[in-house]
Amino acid sequence: MGQRFSGPAVPALLVADVVDLQIPANRTAHNTSEYCSKELILRRGQPFKINVKFNRALESGESIELSAETVSSPKTKFPLPSSAAEGSWSAVPEHGPSNTFTYTILSPPTASIGRYDLSLQVSSSIKNSTIKLGQFILLFNPWSADDDVFMPIDVERKEYVLNDSGIIYRGHNKYITELGWNFGQFEKKILDLCLTILDKSLEHCKEPSLDCTQRNNPVYVSRVISAMVNCQDDDGVLVGDWSGDYSDGTDPSSWNGSVAILREWGQHSYSPVEYGQCWVFAGVTCTVLRCLGIPARVVTNFSSAHDTNGNLSIDEFYDKTGKPLNQSDDSIWNFHVWNEGWFTRKDLGAFYDGWQVLDATPQEQSTGIYRCGPTSVKAIKEGDVDLDYDAPFVFAEVNADRVSWICEGENKKEKLRCDSSVVGKNISTKAVGKNLREDITANYKYEEGSKKEREVFTKAYTKLFGCAPPSTSNRGAAADAMGDATELANLNVSGKFKIIQSIHFGEDANLILILKNSSTEHAKNVMVSICASSMLYNGRVTSEVSGEKTSVKLGPAEEKEIPFTVTYGQYEKYLSKDDHNVHFNAVCEAEGQATFLVQKTITLEHPVISLQVLGPVVVNKPGKGSVTFSNPLSEELTDGKLTIVGASLINAVLEIIVISIKPKETIIIPFDISPIAMGNKQLAVNFSCNKFCNVKTFVEVVVVEDNISNLTKGSL
Repeated sequence: MGQRFSGPAVPALLVADVVDLQIPANRTAHNTSEYCSKELILRRGQPFKINVKFNRALESGESIELSAETVSSPKTKFPLPSSAAEGSWSAVPEHGPSNTFTYTILSPPTASIGRYDLSLQVSSSIKNSTIKLGQFILLFNPWSADDDVFMPIDVERKEYVLNDSGIIYRGHNKYITELGWNFGQFEKKILDLCLTILDKSLEHCKEPSLDCTQRNNPVYVSRVISAMVNCQDDDGVLVGDWSGDYSDGTDPSSWNGSVAILREWGQHSYSPVEYGQCWVFAGVTCTVLRCLGIPARVVTNFSSAHDTNGNLSIDEFYDKTGKPLNQSDDSIWNFHVWNEGWFTRKDLGAFYDGWQVLDATPQEQSTGIYRCGPTSVKAIKEGDVDLDYDAPFVFAEVNADRVSWICEGENKKEKLRCDSSVVGKNISTKAVGKNLREDITANYKYEEGSKKEREVFTKAYTKLFGCAPPSTSNRGAAADAMGDATELANLNVSGKFKIIQSIHFGEDANLILILKNSSTEHAKNVMVSICASSMLYNGRVTSEVSGEKTSVKLGPAEEKEIPFTVTYGQYEKYLSKDDHNVHFNAVCEAEGQATFLVQKTITLEHPVISLQVLGPVVVNKPGKGSVTFSNPLSEELTDGKLTIVGASLINAVLEIIVISIKPKETIIIPFDISPIAMGNKQLAVNFSCNKFCNVKTFVEVVVVEDNISNLTKGSL
């Protein structure tokens, strides 16, 4: 019987028996513990550790190399060398037992954000193999000084990255209201949906590899987001609608946060959600930016210009009775809401670093797509309208002049006045760490009417049109904040509207037109035509409510008051349940001088709804709250619905039907809360009925730890 000889034993295939991504420790170190996900979520430019235990020790001639590969574009692959080099990927091993390695992995601060596959390549003289280690998600890193989104002040990072709720300001310049908003960037599935927004973009669909490569740049990523939150050109998140008829979707004013919108988008195969308006677009955009690691805030510009033809002028036309004429697409919105993102502008220069305007509301196209920004706030303040992106449009929003015209017939029109101080008022955002309004108007422009402000306007106008702007002699810089005064130097007779007190919906609107003759020698006869119209917050006039004509004789240096009343019965049928705005125009023809126009917009205030949380709120213990609402009308309210939402406070959206509320009746509605997480939370309520729509309020709720449980644990 012959002998059998065997060659050298072939080692078993190298296999990773145990892969420990050290998810809790890494996420804590990377400030991503808040995300409601079991995945490894990291911030770029910061090391993380993983442990790998193999089925055996490495044999002579075998080598191991790690690599990271973007999931959205598999062609984008990064080998991880075993020695650290500044600004590069690396995976430095530490040997434990012969078959165990701890890898310290470092991504560069310029790495593209997104989901990555982490794998290990084994090379030997016999066979090469690949071992899948798992996935991780890489985000921008505001904690890293080398990242373009670095924000050095910790309390600002907590506000602009980690705060999952906030305040959006609405109303108008003289009546600013607060809307509580749940950004919810850490809630279940939101991070996945935010990454999907990038994958659904036109840029990614056209050229995935190039798109993924550019996701290292917050300028690029934020511009993609501003396009994708609206659906004008793509499978974006929201449909914009200002028609007033939302019967086939959701009234924009009904939303209390971004989470329900993003989830609905995902649940319906990424079909756009109906409907949104500017504050809804801004709320969702803020969620996406913060979720991906870009510091962001919501900003409201009151008396915001929409300059459709780019001439830095908002032209408004009226007939001789003061009735607005639809002869221009320009408008001045009571308010407009956009976002600011915080990052460097290497494309523009370090001076323009910091806050950048981003606007997802589909107003005008930017290089063929409905998007806006990022526009450097500093560029707007300095009039540098020749810089990317969309600086002329944003500059006009806060600086355009309002030009008023009176039209007689089809071809004759008379320029009444040019106001340079009407647009861009009380630019507002939530303060850092407090539920207070911060006025940031000074970030966008120099003091209204100052020499420097006029110099910047001239600079911007010259950059755009190659010449100086028209004479400013009749600009009326002394007009008050809402443009309701007329103070032109060449007018002996001037006027302004005055409201005696705030007006609630359901009450008659009583105004006084004050006319003054500044001539000390001559009496003046004045013909006055007053017109009141219903108006949406975006400046669009919908219906004429009432009007009257009168004549007034003013003696030398005399001042007279003309009362004007619009009754509840007159305006109630013309106002939408959302927009309670009435716009007043008075065309005044005084003998011996040019015709002038006096204007004012008022908002009829919603009834007050109050929200109270009873007693201390303890995590994992049931609590109580109550809502109080008073019917201000002398008629019954019907078909009421109260909606209560609160992340980590209410298990799901709570809806309570209110069948009727009698005239002048006050009701108190109790409800239960179930806090599941500690910290500062936001509870919001929304009430709608047959007469009112979306009467809202919110409170901050501090959820504390159970002290009794702590004592019990300490005694064991």
